Amino acid sequence: MSAPKPFEISVPQAKLDAIRDRVAAFQWFPEPAGLPDWQFGMSTPVLKDIQSYWMETYDWRAEEAKLNEHPQFIAEIDGLPIHFLHVGGEAEGKRPLLLTHGWPGSVYEFYDSIGPLAFPSQHGGRAEDAFDLIIPSLPGYGFSGKPKAPLGQRATAKLWNTLMQDVLGYDTYLAQGGDWGGMVTSWLGLDHGTVDGKGGCTAIHLNMISLRPNPTVPQSDEEADWIKRAQAAMQLEGSYLMQQATKPQTLAMALMDSPMGTAAWVLEKFNTWSDLKGGDLFDIYTRDQLLTNLMIYLVNDAIATSVWYYAAFFGEGGATLPEGTRCETPTGFANFPGETVYFPPPRSWCERAYNITHWSEMSHGGHFAAMEAPDLFVDEVRAWANSLA
Repeated sequence: MSAPKPFEISVPQAKLDAIRDRVAAFQWFPEPAGLPDWQFGMSTPVLKDIQSYWMETYDWRAEEAKLNEHPQFIAEIDGLPIHFLHVGGEAEGKRPLLLTHGWPGSVYEFYDSIGPLAFPSQHGGRAEDAFDLIIPSLPGYGFSGKPKAPLGQRATAKLWNTLMQDVLGYDTYLAQGGDWGGMVTSWLGLDHGTVDGKGGCTAIHLNMISLRPNPTVPQSDEEADWIKRAQAAMQLEGSYLMQQATKPQTLAMALMDSPMGTAAWVLEKFNTWSDLKGGDLFDIYTRDQLLTNLMIYLVNDAIATSVWYYAAFFGEGGATLPEGTRCETPTGFANFPGETVYFPPPRSWCERAYNITHWSEMSHGGHFAAMEAPDLFVDEVRAWANSLA
C-alpha cells in the first residue's frame, strides 16, 4: 500500500492520433433494409453521426481539461494502482461518500453530480448537506491499473475499504453505486459494514439491486412474476453478459483493435439501458458526453480488462448469498423507471437480501442514473443520507 500521489490526465498525442486514424479508416458495411433502427443492435445512422462528430468537432484536450478540474490521485493497494477522485468539499472530512461506477461507464458518470454533492451551497443547497467525495475507477477500468487476472466485485470491495480506511484515514463512510458499482457497494455493506458503530461502511445506497436471497424461490405471485419478466429481459438483452462472462478474451481481441467497434458495443448499451421516453439517445446525452466516457476506455486500452470483470463475477460465486445471510448494513434504494433490463425485484424480495431502510420511486431516469438525471440523483442521495441521521 502506498500514500496517494496527485494525478493528472495527460494522454500522449501519439495515442490520440492512433485512435483518430482508426476511426477515420473504419470500413462501413451494409445494414439490414426495411427494419426499425436499433433492432439488430447498434444503429448505423447513429454511429455514422458519432464518427462524423468525432472526426470534425470532438476535442479530447478540452474534455481532458474538464476531467482534470477535480483533484485526482493514484494509490497502490495490494500491488494494484487505483485511480480516484477525492473532492473534499464543504463537508471538511466529516461526511465521506464513496461513489462506484459500473460498465460501460466510468468515473465520468458522476461529474455533473460532484459540484452539488460536494459544494451544495454553491448550487442552491445547504452546506450541511455536503459530502467528501471519493470516486475510484474500478480495477482494469479508466486510469486504474490492470489486474493480471480477472478480479471481481467482492475483491474490489476489499480494495475500496482499504482505500477508505487505511489510505485516506476515514474510520466510517457511506457508499453508493449502480451496475457493478451496486455489486461492489453491496459487498462493502456485507463484508465491511460497521459493527457496534465501529469502523467501516455505515450505510449503502443502490440504484441497482445486486445480491439475491437464499433460497431464491419466489414467496409471492409478485415475486414469481418478476422472475419471469427478468428472465425474459435477460433472454432478449443478456447476450453481451454471457459473452463477457464466458469468452471475454475473444471479444476483447475484436474491440481492442477497433475504436469504432468499441463505440458500437458501448453506445448500444447507452441507448438500450437509458430512459428514452419521448426522445432518443442525443436527447439524454450530448455527443461530447458519450465520446468522453468512451475515450476513457480507449486512451487507456481498458476495454479488455473491463470485460474481464464479468468472468470474475462468476469466478467469485455470483450474487446469491449464503443461506440465512443478509446484508444488515442499512440500505437505501432508488428505482429509476427507465431501467429496462435490470429492473428491481419486489421490495419483499429485496428485504430478504438487504436491510432496506429507504426506498424511493423516481420520476424518470434509467440505468446510468447519475449521468442521465444528475439533479434527481443528487436530491435522492441527499435524502437518503439525511434519513440516516
